Amino acid sequence: MKQAVIVGAAFLFIVNPLVFRPALGGQIVAWGHNTYGQCDVPKGDDYVAVAAGGYHSLALKADGSLVAWGDNTYGQCNVPAGNDFKAIACGGFHSLALKLDGSVMAWGWNNSGQCNVPFRNDFAAIAGGGYHSLAITFDGTLVAWGDNTYGQCNVPSGKNFEDIIGDYYHSRAIKSDGSSVVWGWNRYQQSQPAPNNEYAMIVDGGHHTLAIRYDGSLAAWGWNNYHQCDVPTGTDFVAVARGGYHSLALKAEGSQATWDLNKAGHGDAPVANEFIDLERGWRYSLAVVREPITLVLLGLGGATLLRKRKG
Repeated sequence: MKQAVIVGAAFLFIVNPLVFRPALGGQIVAWGHNTYGQCDVPKGDDYVAVAAGGYHSLALKADGSLVAWGDNTYGQCNVPAGNDFKAIACGGFHSLALKLDGSVMAWGWNNSGQCNVPFRNDFAAIAGGGYHSLAITFDGTLVAWGDNTYGQCNVPSGKNFEDIIGDYYHSRAIKSDGSSVVWGWNRYQQSQPAPNNEYAMIVDGGHHTLAIRYDGSLAAWGWNNYHQCDVPTGTDFVAVARGGYHSLALKAEGSQATWDLNKAGHGDAPVANEFIDLERGWRYSLAVVREPITLVLLGLGGATLLRKRKG
């Protein structure tokens, strides 16, 4: 089984062991559109994960408590009290948090039942789609609830799933052998399974998909109107992230490359050496930074998922 930390689009999940509670955190930085105050980040240096919704932001602190800010029209920023949370996720207008006891809490807009969490306490990971929610149980089974207009909640059977990714109208799950299964909306062929299990990580945008191979090179497929699929060459990439119309990659050393960035005014990413977590919302991005690594920016700016490459 792969030893990997996954933080994302939003979920945060550690595969073997499943409980994630790092001793050290970092500061939150944000860039891009700030119409609803989604970039007005809280102060402090003890944050371990961030999640971004459509126009709201959610953070997990090292002590297991939650903080949220930005658009609160549907109560998506009304975080529950307590310090027993280990993972967070955001949908378009709802929020999710995984507790240490394996239960999940959800709050915010519930027009499609995306906050109607199944009553059970065996969840190991969570993810938020636009109007649906996803989870993996401790035995590797997939569970989904909420909007199913495009079949995004029709989860495949089996008990060999390790990772999940929710996007607005489609979902993806990664099996223990590294292969992926995708279901839901596929207008731009973004919902294609990986052709083999050569990928250390796969992340889904609204209209495109980005992946990093075990050799450190990048691949992308789907909608490419903003060149978000024109990945850079090289084999020194250690993590990838994506937004609706943009992609990002982290390199192992300090060089930086940018192209086709900021055409939508999404802002410049910070330069830092250690990104603990990356997240993207709609036209804005969040990161938890402590010390060093370099962002390579593809497309229109923003972020979403960070995972350590195998090996």
